[in-house]
Amino acid sequence: MLQVAPSAYRRHAARQRNPDLRSARAKRDEALEPQIQRVWEANLKVYGADKVWKQMNRENIPVARCTVERLMRRLRLQGARRGKAVRTTIPDHSAPCPLDLVNRQFKADRPDQLWVSDFTYVSTWRGWLYVAFVVDVFARHIVGWRVSQSMNTDFVLDALEQALYARQPTGSESLIHHSDRGRSMSRCAKRKAWPKPAWKRLSAARATATITRWQRPLDFPQSREHPGASF
Repeated sequence: MLQVAPSAYRRHAARQRNPDLRSARAKRDEALEPQIQRVWEANLKVYGADKVWKQMNRENIPVARCTVERLMRRLRLQGARRGKAVRTTIPDHSAPCPLDLVNRQFKADRPDQLWVSDFTYVSTWRGWLYVAFVVDVFARHIVGWRVSQSMNTDFVLDALEQALYARQPTGSESLIHHSDRGRSMSRCAKRKAWPKPAWKRLSAARATATITRWQRPLDFPQSREHPGASF
């Protein structure tokens, strides 16, 4: 049950019965919303808050930019954005996935106990670049990384292989390698995707592959904090 003060309820009911009792801001918002909608639709629905605000001022409708932005958000209007949206987590439904052994408990008591892998994208003048990295949760340090011009499995495997070569975890203590359900990341858990030397090192390190649950696409706080700060 929603707790509402009796005075607040009576004030709201009075404003519903008599709109003239509303605040000056509410009245002005009601008058500006049709104007913002008109300008946005008249310009092929591509104008953002800046251009809608400038156009309204050119038409002698004085309004602040923050007001236009707030009302466009309320009306769910947004301008066109340049560039194509990049999607990095593309699930592979055909690939068998290991269980989620981490369960969002990104804690480690020692180095090389829990690694998380992910990759992101960077816009450059020559196009998109993809950066795969492996983070040691205990040290919050990137232990392996690779850059590629395409989203393929090879550069993700190279990042993990570099981490294994650099850290050389021993088989005396187990290592958990955690990733998301993206196509490139989930194939890291398949033995056939690995070159034999890399798989031997993975086996020697007693590494266990684990993948986040389907309902948790953003499940890597350590890998998304500052991926470029700890090389």
